[in-house]
Amino acid sequence: MPRSIIVICLSLLPTLSPAFDFENGEEINEVCAGCHGEYGQGGKEGEYPRLAGMPSAFLAKQLHLFRDRLRPNLAMVEYVDHRQMPDDDIEDISKYLEQIKLKTKLPPADENSPGFNAYERLLESKRLMQIPRAPGDVEKGRKIYRKECGSCHGREGMGDREKAVPMLAGQYTNYLWRQVKKYRERIRIHDEEAPDDELLSDFSDEELTDVFAYLSIVDD
Repeated sequence: MPRSIIVICLSLLPTLSPAFDFENGEEINEVCAGCHGEYGQGGKEGEYPRLAGMPSAFLAKQLHLFRDRLRPNLAMVEYVDHRQMPDDDIEDISKYLEQIKLKTKLPPADENSPGFNAYERLLESKRLMQIPRAPGDVEKGRKIYRKECGSCHGREGMGDREKAVPMLAGQYTNYLWRQVKKYRERIRIHDEEAPDDELLSDFSDEELTDVFAYLSIVDD
């Protein structure tokens, strides 16, 4: 393994739980990367969602739901069952993905500088993720989001690790729309503590379009 990659990996270790098996999480991610990308960045314009930076408790919960066939997803059936994905593996891959940080832009660099390293710059560029600006009124979306969503998902849409609330900023807009449809059709439950909550059904498509426009630029 190139020294630069080792340095990147080791720089993340102090933030990890002692029970977290980094190497096992990394190995499991090689399978996940086929759809969700090497750095959990997702792909195909949201056909596969971003996982990088999501709260580990949230990711673990979703994997348990997939494994127990409580959250329907045909793409996951092949990879998640009790034999292939025991509890320890769920813990390791969830924490591995949580600690991945994706930048939205590269810092300035002088290619003519003696200290410039083209290979390290290439590695850094692979960890970029900038979703396209979604249509809609950003200012209206910001007001709706701050009033209705920010208390749970964070003022800037970055989620809540302690409460296992997913980040929305930096997530593919197409993926968010698909989840809204599933919540409205009761395929997924928005709030397990209030399973009859129809919050997302109370929003019009126009309001959600504006909210998603705001979320698409908030992490720029």
